[in-house]
Amino acid sequence: MQKEEVIRKIAELAEKIYENFDLGNPVIEFVIRGNIKTIEYDSNRDLIKLKKTVGRREFFNLGHVRKFTQTILIASLAKELVEKDKTASLREVYYQLKHTIPIINENTFEEQYESDAVIEDLERTLGLIREQIHIKADRRGILYGDITLKDPKRGDEWNCSKLGTGGWSIPSKVEPEDIQIVDINADYVLVIEKKALFDRLIEERFAEKNRALLIAAEGQAGRGTRRLIHRLRYEHNLPIIVFTDGDPWGFYIYSVIKRGSMKLSHFSEQLATPDAKFVGMTMDDVDDYDLWRVTMKLKPIDEKRVKELMNYPWFKNNQKWQEQFKKMLDWKIKIEQDALASKSLEFVAEKYLPEKIREQDFLT
Repeated sequence: MQKEEVIRKIAELAEKIYENFDLGNPVIEFVIRGNIKTIEYDSNRDLIKLKKTVGRREFFNLGHVRKFTQTILIASLAKELVEKDKTASLREVYYQLKHTIPIINENTFEEQYESDAVIEDLERTLGLIREQIHIKADRRGILYGDITLKDPKRGDEWNCSKLGTGGWSIPSKVEPEDIQIVDINADYVLVIEKKALFDRLIEERFAEKNRALLIAAEGQAGRGTRRLIHRLRYEHNLPIIVFTDGDPWGFYIYSVIKRGSMKLSHFSEQLATPDAKFVGMTMDDVDDYDLWRVTMKLKPIDEKRVKELMNYPWFKNNQKWQEQFKKMLDWKIKIEQDALASKSLEFVAEKYLPEKIREQDFLT
C-alpha cells in the first residue's frame, strides 16, 4: 500500500472523530480483537477470519476517556512516522508517548502493554497492519538458502546463502515495496520451529543437498516470517513444509502458519498459507523411528492444551489430526525435534526429513 493511502486512512479516522466532537458526541469506533468468540472458520478456504464486531470508546465516559485519548495519540504519531518515512519499534512508541502532558504528573501510558493494545485496535480499525503505519516489532525468524533479495529503498542486494551460517534475520515488514524477491533456486521451503535444528540443518548442508530454503521460526512465527512464507508460496509457487516439536505447542505453531491466528484473524488472508504441510514431529514418528525412549511425559498444562486444540473448528473434523491428539493423550507423551539426535546428529538431515519429504508423509 502506498504511503499516501495510509495517510488518507488515518486522516479519515481523525475527520470522523472531529465530526463527532462537533455533534457533541465524541466517539471512536474500533474493531474488537480476535478471540474464540469473535472469529469464524472458513472451512472452504481453511482460514481463520475475524467477524467485524465493533466496539465504542466515548470521550465523555470516564471508563473510556483514557483509551480514547491514547488512540488519538497513537494515530497522530503513526501519521507523523509515515509522513517522515521513519519507523519506530513498539518499545520506542511506548517511550515517545509515555508522558505527553507536561503540566501534570500522570503518565499517558503506564506500561508498554497499554500502547501495544491500542496499536492493535488501531490497525484493525484502519484495516492496516502496524508495519504499514511504520510501527515494527523486533526481528524474529531467520532465512537461509539460495534466494536473492533486494531492499529497493537502500539499493542493497544479497543472497541468503552467502551471509555465513547465521542466515538473514527477517524483519517485521517484508512487503514488496520493502523487500523484493529477485531470484530463487529452491524447490520448497522448510520452516523449522527451533533455531538449534535450523543450525543443525545448515551444518549438514541440507539446503544445498535438497534445494531447499530454510526458515527458523524461533517459536511461534512472527508476522514478518509468516508474511514472507505467504509470499514465497503464492508469489513464487514454492511448497511450504513445517517441522515442529511433537507437542500441542508445536502443532499450534503449524496451525497459525497454515490458517492464521485468532489475534491476527483480521489479516489472515495476507499472513496465512492454507496449503502448508506438516512433516513432523508426530506421534507416528515415535513408533516408526523407535523413539519411545526419548519421549517426554505430557504435563497437565500440555493435556489441557491438547483438549483445547481438539475442539477448535479447524481441527475438530480433521480425522488425522484427531488421531494425533488422541494418541498423545492415551500415551501421555510428547517428543521434541531434538530427540532425533538420539539416532545420530546427521539423522534428521540425512534420513528423517529427506525420507518423509520424498514419500510426501505429511499432515495437512
